[in-house]
Amino acid sequence: MVSTHLKNMDDIVQQAMAKWPNVPACTGWLGLDARGDWYMRDDRVQAMGNFLQSKGSKLTHEKLTQFIERNYMPDEQGRWFFQNGPQRVFVELEITPWIWRVAEDFSVSSHTKIDAMVRSSFIDENGMLYLLTNLGIGLVHTQDMWHASVAIENNRWKPIEIKSEIIADQFKFVKSPNINKHTKHQK
Repeated sequence: MVSTHLKNMDDIVQQAMAKWPNVPACTGWLGLDARGDWYMRDDRVQAMGNFLQSKGSKLTHEKLTQFIERNYMPDEQGRWFFQNGPQRVFVELEITPWIWRVAEDFSVSSHTKIDAMVRSSFIDENGMLYLLTNLGIGLVHTQDMWHASVAIENNRWKPIEIKSEIIADQFKFVKSPNINKHTKHQK
């Protein structure tokens, strides 16, 4: 499941994992929204509800978000996490693990600035457009729907209808990981 680009974890992270191999993972502390923005969720925010109810504080420190993005990947169960040194910080996903940016020439890149190749496209009952790429499934960023609509009009992409509630199961990712449960694909 782990794509080759995800194996480029920071050296300092790999060294920390080797030095402290048994650091417990955590959940609930980091979220990714439908615009590709990262959110820190402290205890107070988590007590207010799930990520959809209470996002937390948007991370704006460029070096921190770049560090998260370089060390962002899925585990074998489809739970996405940020490897923070020796600790896995599982990510709450608002919608999908990738948010796609679409350029005028229809090239696609992830919210983590990795180029992707489109394999197919999907549209849900709310008109949200998803692209399946060599990296996996993701939502097209709302600011890029103009370019995406041109790609559709030009028959470059031919979206297939899909129900939003089955996307996580169909593409095998977990929106809200709970490391204490052993179910394979929680929603």
